[in-house]
Amino acid sequence: MNFDLTDDQEMMRDMFARFLDEHSSMARVRAAAPTGFDSALWQGLAELGALSIRVPEEAGGLGLGLFDATILMEEAGRTLASGPLAEALVAARLLAQLGGEATADLLGRVLAGDAVASFAFDDIADTPVQWIGGGLVAEAVLARSGDDILLVTVPAEARKAEDNLASTPIAQIDLSAHPRTVLASGAEALAIFAAGIEEWKLLIAAGLAGIGREALKLAAAYACERKQFDQYIGQFQAISHPLADILCEIDGGKFLVWKAIRDLADGAPEAGGAISIAAWWNANSAAKAVAQSLHTFGGYGLTTEYDIFLYNLRAKAWPLVGGDPQRWLDEAGRRLYADEAAALPDAGPMPVDFDLGEAAQAIKDEINAFFAANVTPEMRATFHYSWEGYNPELNRKLAAQNLLYLGLPKDVGGRGLSAYEKTAAMDAFEEQGYNNPAANVTQMVSLIIHRFGTEELKQAVLPEIMRGEVICSLGYSEPGSGSDVFAAQCRATQEGDGSWRIDGTKMFTSGANLSTYVLMLCRTNPDVAKHKGLTMFIVPLKADGVTVQPVHTFQDERTNITFYDGVRIPDSWRLGEIDGGVRTMSASLELEHGGGFAKYQRKMLQAGEALCRELIHRGRPLIEDGGAQARLARTAANLWASELITYRAQWVMSEKKPNHAYGPMAKMFSSEKFLTDARDLLDLTAPASLSKRKGPAEEINMFYRHAQGATIYGGTSEVHRSMIAEKGLGLPRTRA
Repeated sequence: MNFDLTDDQEMMRDMFARFLDEHSSMARVRAAAPTGFDSALWQGLAELGALSIRVPEEAGGLGLGLFDATILMEEAGRTLASGPLAEALVAARLLAQLGGEATADLLGRVLAGDAVASFAFDDIADTPVQWIGGGLVAEAVLARSGDDILLVTVPAEARKAEDNLASTPIAQIDLSAHPRTVLASGAEALAIFAAGIEEWKLLIAAGLAGIGREALKLAAAYACERKQFDQYIGQFQAISHPLADILCEIDGGKFLVWKAIRDLADGAPEAGGAISIAAWWNANSAAKAVAQSLHTFGGYGLTTEYDIFLYNLRAKAWPLVGGDPQRWLDEAGRRLYADEAAALPDAGPMPVDFDLGEAAQAIKDEINAFFAANVTPEMRATFHYSWEGYNPELNRKLAAQNLLYLGLPKDVGGRGLSAYEKTAAMDAFEEQGYNNPAANVTQMVSLIIHRFGTEELKQAVLPEIMRGEVICSLGYSEPGSGSDVFAAQCRATQEGDGSWRIDGTKMFTSGANLSTYVLMLCRTNPDVAKHKGLTMFIVPLKADGVTVQPVHTFQDERTNITFYDGVRIPDSWRLGEIDGGVRTMSASLELEHGGGFAKYQRKMLQAGEALCRELIHRGRPLIEDGGAQARLARTAANLWASELITYRAQWVMSEKKPNHAYGPMAKMFSSEKFLTDARDLLDLTAPASLSKRKGPAEEINMFYRHAQGATIYGGTSEVHRSMIAEKGLGLPRTRA
């Protein structure tokens, strides 16, 4: 897996960034209005080779890949470059591909920045009058007319400035009224032209990702300097949390562009749908980003004194020249679910790679082989996504094959899988319908015991854990503290003989009814800061004074409230130093790999697709309905974005890269999308989805209930939003 640019691409990005910072400053952007075209900037970009990125070398260009062009476009979006850059990049490539000697002179002038060329989206035989991106300054427009690709020469007097939303150089032109030359005809020429439009979608999507990111940066900076009620407004969760949500959307959109290019490079069957989704997503997320960012400025955002309004208007102006972005989602639905063909551009080299690797595939194959050989139909009947799916026999068999504690380091006795291998393994378990939270918690407990436990504790507990004979649960949350584990009040008092007495209550002790031990965080010193007065213990759940009371959820799972009344344990069952519980707990972070809910989202989407094929709507399968296709495509988009954000988290940790709350982003974003999509698929397939009848209807029903807890367990979305705002956007701390 790789999320890095090549060294050459880093140098290219830095070059364009420096140039655009100087020559596309907000002062220059304002000065370029109302035409929206900065001729000096355009000449400078040409001199840097920007306009020739996608032109083949044999035609005088740089012959670089589509990914290189999106790097340029992201910087252009960040700086609101004044000129039809995406249109010009596509037009230059089309001139090189279709024009030949007839357009060599024009192409040369386009690459030198002396002329601008653009293209028309619709067939001019049907729609001769069209809005053209950059039409105000384009002396040539490439267009389709029936089976022909034409070059229309547009004289200066026909290019009339028109006041528009964001002062961009669009113009409405009657393309039937000007001289035209047939460049090429036939299916191949039409496919090349159509592929150019697909390329434009990705270039605009990348530019919109740049606009959205910079808008959030401006908003975060303002929220760090603006005070209200004697506090920086960035400390208000009403400000910081929406920005955190949109940061995930913007990053997800950038990665969806990358995925589309990766799919093109790999020849993936979903590549056409991925392009449409990337375009739709980024048009939508950029619009949300600039609106929320402007809102952060309050009334000042409405004035022209602050630059945020420029981002607000440009975020809408860039994509809308291609029409309503909602059509791209509809198009994605047809491409993914109705086999609509798309002419696809050549991607060129693509360094970014989302492949988990051969080792990851090997562990997946091993798990699938294990289930085929060891799991009976009777065992499968007991599978459940919660702790209630725990099967002691299967647990021991997995341990015997070293498939139980996959993330546990080898020095503890686990498999020691990499983040990538562990992701593949979790996907394999999900495909098998087996979810094992018991193993995930137990491996964390065993790591802490190994790192901080006494020899007596290690000898007493670790062997039976590693043999898969027992499982452990967590005693962190309490009735009055929830996600704030450091507010624990369950008391551990040291007796005269050195042993400990534990009194108190723990809430949501999932699996306590099945577990042998609980890892408990207890208050041992009430007179210091709350996070400094905690100590960690292992407590046998069969000890005198322990009571386990069931708490049932509407998710068809059981959790527990556990009571501890004078429970006695020896000091040897303490983990780490007295009052050092926070440091002890930190050992569990070694097992954190930025996990999300993509594996559940994928299974849910598959269930939704299956049910849409079964259900009949107005005389035909629901999957053939355009609205259903679009909603399934939106669910696929959310799945892909969740998966890519999670991959990014795993990659930065595996490669020791800077980590800006990428793990919380993966958890929060995927859990929220899991919930909204579960709700939507339940609606889409109603009333069949109300049933718990075996098959996809039952799965949709189950996923809807399961998704409710995803935004709560493991830290609520609100807690993670605060972490994202602080670490991802640099906002002030929003938690006490």
